[in-house]
Amino acid sequence: MNTPLTGLGWTSAANAAPAGWTAITTSVEGVPANFGKGFAQKSGYYLCFTSAINSANPTGDIICDVVILSDKSPLPSGYVYVKEFLDPKSSVSKKKRLCVKLIPLGAADLAVLEILVTSKSKLLPNYLRIGEMSGFALWCKKDHVLKPKPLPKPRKINLEMKHLSLEPDNSCSTDAPPERPPPPFGPKRQATLKHHESIYESSNVYAISAMDGVPFALHPKFENSVNTSTNASSCFKDFHIKSLTDIEKEYDYSFLVERTAAARLPPTIS
Repeated sequence: MNTPLTGLGWTSAANAAPAGWTAITTSVEGVPANFGKGFAQKSGYYLCFTSAINSANPTGDIICDVVILSDKSPLPSGYVYVKEFLDPKSSVSKKKRLCVKLIPLGAADLAVLEILVTSKSKLLPNYLRIGEMSGFALWCKKDHVLKPKPLPKPRKINLEMKHLSLEPDNSCSTDAPPERPPPPFGPKRQATLKHHESIYESSNVYAISAMDGVPFALHPKFENSVNTSTNASSCFKDFHIKSLTDIEKEYDYSFLVERTAAARLPPTIS
């Protein structure tokens, strides 16, 4: 993708354009693209462009549209006349004026990437015809602006959150041996719940219950079923566990509407 243009202007000669500016000296057909020469005017001028961001354009504004206005047409809001880098002997015709619209890069959806000059009868596919000036036709190419993705800001962790981190604290001494975890439950304790114990019972070697941290409580009727059943999971025998394939099939969504809307291009200003 080409770089968006940041400026258009007129220059008296091909080698008279300022630094960072490129003059369009010939048309697509190879004819000298000298505007204004003839019709009792000895010297003409050339169209030039730039993609640079410098002190003259510190905010990095880019061209999003180019229009040609007649001498009686008012300047549209947000548009400016192109710059002029002419010697005292040259002057731009006022019958038709070339104007551009500059907007910040971050606010642009479309940008002008290229300007070409052709004869009036020439057709350029994939280019937008701007209009005619001094026997030439002006064309531009627009495309969507690729905006850089914003980087996520680093998250600040206060002292209290740092103490809750699962990562080991390097400031602690490594000489002390790590504490051994308490012995696990026996196989009988792991397999079933004792009849006289409640699922809310916290008198175990870990000093926590199975419900710690759970934001809801089991209904008493289910607790009675667990206490009276030989198998703790027998009261949940009707529960159906879905496989990954079942979940993907049930909640599959193709985003067809969103992709169709995103593929639509906004109308261009001709």
